[in-house]
This record gives sequence, C-alpha cells and structure tokens, in this order.
Amino acid sequence: MRKSAILLGALAIAVGACKKVPTPKTGAAAKGIDPAADQVVFGSRTLVTDRGLMRAEVNSDTSLFYDDNTRMEMRNVFAIFFNSSGSKDAVMTSRSGRYLTRDGVLEARGHVVITTVDGRKLTTEEIRFDQRVNQIASDSPFVLTEDGREASGVGFVSDPDMNNIRILKGSRGKVGSLRLPGN
Repeated sequence: MRKSAILLGALAIAVGACKKVPTPKTGAAAKGIDPAADQVVFGSRTLVTDRGLMRAEVNSDTSLFYDDNTRMEMRNVFAIFFNSSGSKDAVMTSRSGRYLTRDGVLEARGHVVITTVDGRKLTTEEIRFDQRVNQIASDSPFVLTEDGREASGVGFVSDPDMNNIRILKGSRGKVGSLRLPGN
C-alpha cells in the first residue's frame, strides 16, 4: 500500500511536469526589437544635464541602447525642456528619437510637436536639440502657430522656447487682426 501511494505521488508529479508552461507576455513593444541592441529598456526616463543644470527630461516607451550605451534609439518620445533658471520651457512629442550621449544631441523624428509654456506650437517631421548650445534646429518643413498667427518655412534655428527663431528658407507668415495706433 505504501509503495502504491509513493508510485501514485510520483506519477502525479510526472504528469504535472508535462504540462506546457505558458510563455511570459512581453507586450506589444517587444515586437521588432533589434537583437543587436546592447540593452533594451521599456518605459525609460533620461535626464539631459549640462554642468549640473537640467536641460531636458526625455521619456520613451522603448529605448534601445547601442555603441557601449552612448546612443539611444527611442520609440514614442515625450520630452520636457528647461531654461537656465530650471523652469519648464516646452514639451515635445515624437514617434521616434535618438539621443547621442557623447555629443549631447537629441534628435526627434515623425510628427514632432513642440508646445511652449505660453502656448506656441511648432510641428515638423524632424528636429535636433543640441544641449551644448541649448538650441533646436531643423531642415524640414515646419509650421509655428501662436494666438491666431502662423509662420512656416523650410528649416529653422531657435532656442527651445522659440523666442528667437531664424527661418532658413521659404518663410511665410499669417497674422490675425492688427490694431493700428489711433484706432
């Protein structure tokens, strides 16, 4: 009787071990991950600093690290830019991005939208932020809107808050109603 109980217990363990173990779910973001990446991070957050001053906080759904972790390729990017006093300047969203840690350069691609704290909005397909000079630039077509006014062109150079913008070519603008002195 004792032998049959031990045999029955061993048989139950063997049957249990034969069950197929479900594959862990890695989420939709894991599809298409480059196996050559040094590291993959889901839900990443990176702080971009310059001499102890935070210039940007960059978040992404997925970040792939390459070249000894000096190049980040990101998907679904959300960044917050800060001015020299540490106040929030603007926020940026894009479908993808690249951050080169050696150069301090953040590139955003695919429906890039930058919105400043005072409501100005810039849309383009590609933009580059250089933290060393605290400057954004693009050579792609763009549209900048604010309070019923609009400026557009191909390529620009500006500070992240878009106070000082230089349009490189094809500049056009549209203004809302103008108030003339004495009227």
